Amino acid sequence: MMWFRSAFTIFCLQFLLWLTCLSSTGHAEPGNQFDSNGVKIHYLDQGQGEPVLLVHGFAASGVLNWSLPGIIQSLRKQDYRVITIDNRGHGQSEKPHAPEKYGVEMVGDLTRLLDHLRISKAHVVGYSMGAFLTCKMLTVAPDRMISATLGGAGWPRENDPRLNLMTDLAQSLESGNGIVPLLRALAPPERPLPTDDQLQSMSRLALLVNDPLALAAVARSNRQLLVNRSSLEKNKVPVLGLVGQLDPLKDSVDALVGVLPELEVAVIPGADHDTAFTHAQFKSELVEFLAKHRQAASSANRRN
Repeated sequence: MMWFRSAFTIFCLQFLLWLTCLSSTGHAEPGNQFDSNGVKIHYLDQGQGEPVLLVHGFAASGVLNWSLPGIIQSLRKQDYRVITIDNRGHGQSEKPHAPEKYGVEMVGDLTRLLDHLRISKAHVVGYSMGAFLTCKMLTVAPDRMISATLGGAGWPRENDPRLNLMTDLAQSLESGNGIVPLLRALAPPERPLPTDDQLQSMSRLALLVNDPLALAAVARSNRQLLVNRSSLEKNKVPVLGLVGQLDPLKDSVDALVGVLPELEVAVIPGADHDTAFTHAQFKSELVEFLAKHRQAASSANRRN
């Protein structure tokens, strides 16, 4: 049950950090907010240098995906300006319940945040759902990207058999049954599946810091993020696919090979979807890739 213990520990760390910050500051993550087409978006902006925008996964937050594993700290040591967004429906950002408020609007949040910060281009790093958002951004706003990193997921494509999962997930959330369908789908097939009671425990803990109806709306908007092959074949942005060997979503990264120009792929041995971003190799591969594509800092990308 190593998968269950690892994932459960990550969720526990998120929840404990959230409680600690809540008691000491009155809110979970100190930072800033801006209006993104009528929705308040929370973000953190740290450091100086070439900008890196970090985009987290479903039912997560900036602190879970990027702060707890030490990724923000690793990037700041390399003199990057690190910007962490709480996607709408997550973290401290506003959580509308209408599906039309999500989908491509979530990609729009990324470009509008860059506009708000007066940043012309950034390295964009996404994990899981954040990787799907980053892949979509490659096709709608490639001029805003220095590079793209697709962590834990790759190509959101029409023929993906998991598309129906998002409908099941939305229905589960709307009926009060949590994110169990997603947890079950992301369990490594090479390992024993956690029991229903264990999955329910993880789901309940995740929902202590999430709005289930907002997450359901995110899930129902999923098809808006689909990307066609011809759009990817035109890509000129350097891309890193960074995924765990045991991640069930690894096939969405593999599918990009031979389709997406400028693609590199790095696989983390023994890692799964819930643990890959906690591995030292995740940080080292990311730092190495960003360094290869670092540009001379321009005034447009510096903090004002």
